[in-house]
Amino acid sequence: MKKIFLIIVAILLSLPTFSRNNNDLRTARTNSDFLLNLIHLRYVDQVELVPLVERGTIEMLRHLDPHSQFIPARDVQRANEALQGAFYGIGVSFQIFNDTVLVMEALSGGPSERLGIQAGDRIVTIDGMNATGDSARNDFIFSNLRGPRGTVVTVGIFRNGEVRDFRIVRDRIPIHTVEVFFMENENTGYISVDRFSQRTAAEFRSALQSLTQQGAENIILDLRGNSGGFMDQAIEMANEFLEGNLLIVYMEGANQPRQNNMSTRGGMFRTGRLVVLVDERSASASEIVAGAIQDHDRGIIVGRRTFGKGLVQRPFVVPGDSSEIRLTIARYYTPSGRSIQKPFNDGFEQYFEDLMNRFTRGELVHPDSTMLPDSLRFFTSGGRVVYGGGGIIPDIFTPIDTNRVSDFFVDLRRTGTLNNFIMAYLDRERQNLLETYPTFEDFYNNFQVHGEFAEKFERFAENAGVKRNRIRMPMANSFLTQMLAEMRRDVPIEESETYRDFVEKILWSEEQMREFLMNLAEAEDANQRRLQESSDEFILLNLKALLARNLYGVRYFFQTTRSMDHAYQRALKVIQDDSLFRQLGISQ
Repeated sequence: MKKIFLIIVAILLSLPTFSRNNNDLRTARTNSDFLLNLIHLRYVDQVELVPLVERGTIEMLRHLDPHSQFIPARDVQRANEALQGAFYGIGVSFQIFNDTVLVMEALSGGPSERLGIQAGDRIVTIDGMNATGDSARNDFIFSNLRGPRGTVVTVGIFRNGEVRDFRIVRDRIPIHTVEVFFMENENTGYISVDRFSQRTAAEFRSALQSLTQQGAENIILDLRGNSGGFMDQAIEMANEFLEGNLLIVYMEGANQPRQNNMSTRGGMFRTGRLVVLVDERSASASEIVAGAIQDHDRGIIVGRRTFGKGLVQRPFVVPGDSSEIRLTIARYYTPSGRSIQKPFNDGFEQYFEDLMNRFTRGELVHPDSTMLPDSLRFFTSGGRVVYGGGGIIPDIFTPIDTNRVSDFFVDLRRTGTLNNFIMAYLDRERQNLLETYPTFEDFYNNFQVHGEFAEKFERFAENAGVKRNRIRMPMANSFLTQMLAEMRRDVPIEESETYRDFVEKILWSEEQMREFLMNLAEAEDANQRRLQESSDEFILLNLKALLARNLYGVRYFFQTTRSMDHAYQRALKVIQDDSLFRQLGISQ
């Protein structure tokens, strides 16, 4: 019973023994002990107390802030894998296609690659269990392919019309966070960082060194969609761009004295032009890097306002069952004193709907001037004005690209038709493609998506029921007719005339309603026709990128689509703009 009590007060026991209000602490402990005893001894039914306390702990943390959380012991390992930068398994990336597990890639250096498993293989059994049909589910595949290091799993691989068993010894499989880096031209390199795990800083340094050795004098650092991770990795990354003894970030809380984190040495890329790409999904550690670069006038931030996650969580292991409480202990502040954390005073629901609200109010298309009040003005090292209020506001705004989002493209994504076509196409053409285009450069420069390939895709999409044009006018007319019929059917005959008069009085007449809907439908049809050309090009480019990813590796997807990535193209222009660097006073 005592261990159960420890769970609910574990966070209190993990903290220092002093408290700002010891009476409150004693009262809280007494009350929680009393309640659990009362339930155990007096409640009408037998109750499992541990799950009850787990739910109570979750609810308690929900009343603190949006990011404090309780992780049950059964979920701790999975929750930490992405941050630890590794898991134990057989070393393949896979996709479920037509109720079959299709190997997308045997990860370099992993046990599957060493045994000769390759892209295009199908996993049909795992330890004698069927892995096709209803069994081909992510949870079944993950739980049976992963396991402790050194353990053995036998996988049945279907290839060339026959099944062959592979006995695979599970091993440590690294989860890389810096997979995409390349030279855009003779003096500009690009690095994308997916998140901040335990190995991110080392991977980043390796990529940066490779690019500088190839002649990179300018760097585009892409932190878009990077949700963060370990703070120390962000500090090490920022280090590579800064001179020594500069403040990178500080943290402070009611029970956490201010802690400054300084650059400790001259970095690998202290001089040279730097552009950092961010967007509304860049959070936490990403914002630390972007904030430090901006506040020290080291580079130009391009994109859209970042997420605004500036609360510091520290993990506390709960005694007894090894579950974990990640408690917010402080806030992050940039060198100029800006709090990265956006407000959450309007409730957690509004907080997590913030990105959708930004879209609906147009902030992703036009910069939001309401975010720039004088009360939130701060100054960079060189005296430039920057703004707080949550997130990092970029120096150069790039709107989200809505010109490619036609209904046809949305339907293709929603139904998985793009990916299904590529899988079916590779089933027939993989070997031929690899023989014709042995390297990515051969493929990128010579493979044509227009013509026969595009026609095959059109037929595939049509057979899958995804139609290119949805004409809205007949749909709107049908909807209106059905709605009016339902309205009349729900009202007694003797009241129908009165009801119709009432509807017309508070809304408009049936004729006015029909005209309004028809005009809306006609305008949207015209808009879809306008979007179609740009959308079609983007669809074909995505198909080419999916082929590149499947044939040559994950890193080549972005290299294929970058020509239509407007933010990236803007970054290329910014990095060549001498006058902009001088105007902003950015070091080069």
